[in-house]
Amino acid sequence: MTPDAERLAREGVEALRRSDGATARNRFEAFAALSNDADTPWLMLAQAYRLTGDHEAEANALQQQLANEPRNLAALLLMGELKIRTGDDRAASSFCQTGLNVAAMMAETPASLHPMLQNAQAFLQSSTAKFESHLIDHVGKYGAVTSSRVSHALDLLLGKKELYVQQPSSFYFPGLPQRQFYERHEFDWLAEIEAAVPAMQDELQAIIAADQEFSPYVASSPDRPFSSNPLRDDPSWGAFYFWQNGKLITENAARAPATVKALEAAPIPIIEQRSPMALYSLLKSGTHIQPHHGLLNTRLICHIPLIVPEGCALRVGNETREWRTGEALIFDDSFEHEAWNHSDRTRIILLFEVWRPEIEAEERAALTAIFEAINSYSGAPVDVG
Repeated sequence: MTPDAERLAREGVEALRRSDGATARNRFEAFAALSNDADTPWLMLAQAYRLTGDHEAEANALQQQLANEPRNLAALLLMGELKIRTGDDRAASSFCQTGLNVAAMMAETPASLHPMLQNAQAFLQSSTAKFESHLIDHVGKYGAVTSSRVSHALDLLLGKKELYVQQPSSFYFPGLPQRQFYERHEFDWLAEIEAAVPAMQDELQAIIAADQEFSPYVASSPDRPFSSNPLRDDPSWGAFYFWQNGKLITENAARAPATVKALEAAPIPIIEQRSPMALYSLLKSGTHIQPHHGLLNTRLICHIPLIVPEGCALRVGNETREWRTGEALIFDDSFEHEAWNHSDRTRIILLFEVWRPEIEAEERAALTAIFEAINSYSGAPVDVG
């Protein structure tokens, strides 16, 4: 760099510090005339143009910087601010979002850019709110906003919810709806089971009164590697089985005949070494079942809440629901899911699995054969939560 160029650069920086846009512009333009494109301080020129109110020149300078460095964080944020000032909200959203994405990938962002990052985030939040209002007003003309699927799609579009899909840990059956929860009214057999809830609760109370200790839901096996689940061998997440791995636990079933009888109404799979599966699932106070995926997407899990204090909930994918005593929750556990008990009492539900209603009888027979073939070759997979 020549002495003249060094002097011009120094005087330009000094002018920027005192907000003298005209002088800064003069010095940096003179510097640019003595330098090649790669050495031109386009960001400083842009700031000088901003001080003089020359939006077009400011945009050109920032574009030159971004042509040389497409992911230059300062240039992206400055361009976003320029587009906000000139009323181009679409372009502003794009530059602000790209800037935030770049910042998220950096180990550390310069402290001088933190106010600009905060401004970009605030603008995007405001822009999203305006976009949401525009969408709802427009879609409302077609009367479709009340559709749960349309509402879900809008939430995904607006970033209010994250997209989750089925990810079973053992076996995936294609072509099934990506539904996290199913509704009670969709299953005509469910009313009979819910009607038996008072009798189920009486049987459960009798078992509890007899000081029956529940086994850990996630239990170590000498035939398998230890699970990494933090609740392994911990009775805080407990199980009292009526059916386990396709076998009736006669002693437990004899203590809850009304419960076992009620389960006959459900379309429970019959698969050697796997199903039926039905149990009391216990979650002690303060216990959190970490996010995980179930084994299969060919089944739905049904919860019949029997003892449910406040502060207990289940998240499946991007939706969270609280249990309500006597009202079933039915969900696809091949989605990421987790559960917690934030109360000071124990939560206990009746848990069992049913065939997904979309799977035809012929397919159920074929799947049963597939699962039993897997079992006979390598053993049934173990649910480790």
